[in-house]
Amino acid sequence: MGLEEEIDEIEEEIASTPYNKSTEAHIGRLKAKLAQKKETLENRSSAGGGQGYAVEKTGDATVALVGFPSVGKSTLLNALTNAESETAAYEFTTLDVNPGILEYNGANIQLLDVPGLIEGAAGGRGGGREVLSVVRTADVVLFVLSVFEIEQYERLREELYHNKIRLDTRPPSMNVTKKHKGGIKVTTNGDVGLEDATIAEVLREHGYVNADVTIREPISVDQLIDGLMHNRIYLPSIVTVNKADLIDHDYLETVNEQLREHDIDPEQAVFISAHEEKGLESLKESIQNAIGLIRIYMDKPGRGVDYEEPLILREGDTVEDACKKLGGDFRERFRFARVTGPSAKHDEQQVGLDHELADEDVLRLTVRR
Repeated sequence: MGLEEEIDEIEEEIASTPYNKSTEAHIGRLKAKLAQKKETLENRSSAGGGQGYAVEKTGDATVALVGFPSVGKSTLLNALTNAESETAAYEFTTLDVNPGILEYNGANIQLLDVPGLIEGAAGGRGGGREVLSVVRTADVVLFVLSVFEIEQYERLREELYHNKIRLDTRPPSMNVTKKHKGGIKVTTNGDVGLEDATIAEVLREHGYVNADVTIREPISVDQLIDGLMHNRIYLPSIVTVNKADLIDHDYLETVNEQLREHDIDPEQAVFISAHEEKGLESLKESIQNAIGLIRIYMDKPGRGVDYEEPLILREGDTVEDACKKLGGDFRERFRFARVTGPSAKHDEQQVGLDHELADEDVLRLTVRR
């Protein structure tokens, strides 16, 4: 029996087995085995070669525009950036990954218009694996949906999920440490939703014989497997609904209902018309917020505060990150910094390298000569 047939057989067994406490460990073992076999199949396919998309990442962050053909991604890219993509009103018009730079609030954000996904992309159909490999390198996924085809959202998410891209979530809070003896010991913080026996079965299927595993939050079998595979990508996402100019106001509530059916909050979705260039400012703001970009205004000796070209960092970044972003030997020569703004307790607060900065802080570095 070939590997693909083995995968099909396991998937059929999982689908036909009712899920309950008595079958949980068995299903967990099957899912773990399935993940391993899919990984092996993918590695074999990759070893066979194939043309990928080599896209050089530039700017402060990268956003991948994801959508099925003919939803208006290329038109949107052209409206937001300095790119010029060859477009027409028929399918498969984006012939290659087309990058552009969105300049917004001092940041340079790279947008990648990847070829329109089709169903089966994660399995390689239509060059889908190469397309999805580009998405994996992005900082944010921007779903571009047609206002008339909201149902495409679920199919797109499914393709990304099958390519190990996890959206709007984070890695499970768990830790696994291998031991030389003692079997598998499971430690949990209260009820995590899985039996210890299930957790142990999944670990054994992944080659762990002796290990300490600590799980700190409720977790599913799939999340447990994700935590063991170490090759999942966790990305935030935005949903934009294009061609909104083509619907009547009375149809809007129907669209909102369709969004809710797919667990999309209509208040969070960004309605736009790429062709008419409407709603783009709201979309730009959503992109910046999803990436978590912050602006730091540098107080330069003898020149004052530079409000024109801020230093672009990420939420959670520190003074040390600012030194690294500035380049040179600022980190090695650093003495202290002074900060004025949202992150400071008072103006001109003296801080060290570990001080966490906030949007629109003013930062002055004092360094050794």
